[in-house]
Amino acid sequence: MLSNVHLLRALALNEVRLRMRRSSTMVALLAVVAVSWAMIADPASGNALLVLNKARVLYTSSALALGSATLGALLFGLGGFYLVRGRMSEDLRSGIGGVIGATPVGSALFLAGRWLGACAYLGALVAAFMLTMLVLHALRGDGPLQALVYLQTYVLLMGPMVLFGASCAILFDSWAPLMGKGGDLLFFMLWVAQLVLMTQGGGSEVPAIMVFDFSGLAVAVAAVHGFASGVDLSIGSSTFDPALAPVSLPLLWNARMMGLRAASAVLALLPLLPAWWLFHRYSPDRVKPGRARLRRTPLALLNAALRPLAVLANPLLALAARVPGLAGQVLADIALTFLIAPSALLALALCAGAAVLAPASALPAVLMAAVAFWGILVSDVSTRDYAAATEDLSGTVSGGVALRYLRQYAASVLLGLMFMGPVALRWAVVGPQTQPLRALALVVGVASLAALASLFGRCGRTARLFLSLFLFGFYVALNATGAPRIDAVGFNGVANLDSIGLYALVGVLALGGGYLYNASRLER
Repeated sequence: MLSNVHLLRALALNEVRLRMRRSSTMVALLAVVAVSWAMIADPASGNALLVLNKARVLYTSSALALGSATLGALLFGLGGFYLVRGRMSEDLRSGIGGVIGATPVGSALFLAGRWLGACAYLGALVAAFMLTMLVLHALRGDGPLQALVYLQTYVLLMGPMVLFGASCAILFDSWAPLMGKGGDLLFFMLWVAQLVLMTQGGGSEVPAIMVFDFSGLAVAVAAVHGFASGVDLSIGSSTFDPALAPVSLPLLWNARMMGLRAASAVLALLPLLPAWWLFHRYSPDRVKPGRARLRRTPLALLNAALRPLAVLANPLLALAARVPGLAGQVLADIALTFLIAPSALLALALCAGAAVLAPASALPAVLMAAVAFWGILVSDVSTRDYAAATEDLSGTVSGGVALRYLRQYAASVLLGLMFMGPVALRWAVVGPQTQPLRALALVVGVASLAALASLFGRCGRTARLFLSLFLFGFYVALNATGAPRIDAVGFNGVANLDSIGLYALVGVLALGGGYLYNASRLER
């Protein structure tokens, strides 16, 4: 028993060390700090994190802890899963999986070590998030900084979410059909289902079914309703009436709520049971490295069925061979994208046809569909060399690693313009006076998102970092239709010059930072 404990500790610590040494960890930490500061509005701007009945809630420790942990649960509940999953695939790709499978370490002990390491890694990111909130409290807070209040709130709200995300990551990596993008999309649907579950609670009493609300959003909302019945609550950057007296929010946790969160933490461990039963243990007859495994996902099955459409990319390949320099390389990358995912050709034809034939009122819906498909499509453009173990080969092309980065970025932008350009063209040419601004927002948004996809992909060497943030932002934009800074590509129609300028700045910084990183980095 003692030897198993030492072995489990060694496995977990090794997992944490491997994750902490990655470039994606630094990118994730910087993203956590940036997001945490951006989502806590300065009351001097007329917006506040929490608004009750149009009145601002003072930034006390209990209010900042509750509001920030609620928004953090939304972000980490989705992004945390994508950050910690994929280790089994790396074992297969590197060849170490066969060595691990041949060791005498039991599957349960091995998976427990992986799970503990994933929990510790996510816990470290949550701790960094909380520390950032403590610094922000010191600058903008009202009243004393109570670290224990922050700690209690973060543990109760975000603890079960961390456990559930790590458990699902282990389960999805342990079963071959869920190891690809199909598993990524399935978890996104589970995450959305939890948000829908939150609407089932209508008052201060939290129904027992909310024990499955691992994000803790229902409990947080019910806690506020228990403080002020019939309250109109807004969480996030919301406007308030400065004429109304600010509200002070006390510590709201009661025994029932803490019991529900403890029960949620226990239920969050349940995915580990089927993971232990389904774990492939890197057996060649159950899971294989490479694309044979990925063909089992729904998206890959669709691409396999549409494989005959790939011949439509041949003229683009022929043109790329005749065009010299960077332009020809960009065309080749676009053609390669269509060869890998023939479904993109069908989606491109459907989006272009809808953009030309649909009435003007339907263009935002067409744009939403195009943005969603394009974001998923380009998430792995900058990582496919690494996934195919051809980084050294592609890095020897004229221009080296830095030019490859620019080439992949340009390919992502052009793919975006191919999918969404017809909508922008209709808005710019035949739309009302405000429509050219939407067209500008679309073009700038595509360039900015492509820069982030290239930066996160090259630094983290995984498509999931960008994909998780993109899906999260896309979901928020679908619901927060009145926020200009969230309307990245203009489909909500509220983007303005300030928001367009912000995305242009983000795109320039991401592109420049990624280029400098790749230009100074030796390939390994």
